[in-house]
Amino acid sequence: MGKISKYFGEVRAELKKATWPWDPKEKGVKKYKQLIDSTIVVMIAMVLLGAYVAMIDFAMRNFMTFLTSGF
Repeated sequence: MGKISKYFGEVRAELKKATWPWDPKEKGVKKYKQLIDSTIVVMIAMVLLGAYVAMIDFAMRNFMTFLTSGF
């Protein structure tokens, strides 16, 4: 039982050191501004990366079709 309580004590100590992506002084949605901004950046990056991968896939597929279709 001592190991479990030591573990949770260490977890609590580490969580106190963590910085959280919101300002506890703010109220409402403004409290989560950094979190919302970061989420938007991640979503935009995902869309751009997906478009890039789709474009490369399309180009490679057409190139391979051209090579294997027989001139």
